[in-house]
Amino acid sequence: MSDQRPILVLTGASRGIGHATVKRFSSEGWRVITCSRHAFPENCPWPAGEEDHLQIDLASQDSIRAGVDDLLRRLDGKPLSALVNNAGISPKLEDNTRLDSIKTPMDIWAQVFQVNFFAPIMLARGLSDALAKGPGSIVNVTSIAGSRVHSFAGTAYATSKAALAALTREMAADFGPLGVRVNAIAPGEIKTDILSPETESVVLPSIPMQRLGGTDEVAETIFYLCSDAASYVNGAEIHINGGQHV
Repeated sequence: MSDQRPILVLTGASRGIGHATVKRFSSEGWRVITCSRHAFPENCPWPAGEEDHLQIDLASQDSIRAGVDDLLRRLDGKPLSALVNNAGISPKLEDNTRLDSIKTPMDIWAQVFQVNFFAPIMLARGLSDALAKGPGSIVNVTSIAGSRVHSFAGTAYATSKAALAALTREMAADFGPLGVRVNAIAPGEIKTDILSPETESVVLPSIPMQRLGGTDEVAETIFYLCSDAASYVNGAEIHINGGQHV
């Protein structure tokens, strides 16, 4: 029976949106292969987690290439039903303030773009044959910061997410003929560890729904995009922000 399960490969699974996504897909009977730069956590909430966890450093292209080889070995010829590129980094200054266009060192620019932008396309290309067998679906996690200047998100983070949104459209055109749909979600202020402490007091007034979003709400949208219910949705970026972008 387990051989019949649809398979999800998910980056950034150890907390926040990734953690909620694992639980959502697992509840539907999916096999979830998680990828993180961290080792497998002992308090894992999903069955078979340890054996389906890969330690991949998305900041290293060599690590990604080795990780793709490992993923293909684990798939063992089975189709891949979904790839969710959720992992992302948003560095701050030492005093936890925003890294703007003037202050961001070039090595930080390179690191942020490697993790947030290049890693998703490297994984998608490496797993394209397995996704085509599915046929599978790709979901890239962008951000509200990719379309507007944000109070806390740094310039490198924001522009990498804007680039990922543009990449999603290009991938939708390129992967579509393979039967693989590519979409993105753009979360706003979601209750995760990445939020700055001042978020609620500074940003909440600009959100029409007057509350932060939950990770389960984001996971639900990711699941929708990977399901048959979204079988003709391709090249879209869905905003999950309570109306903050309007």
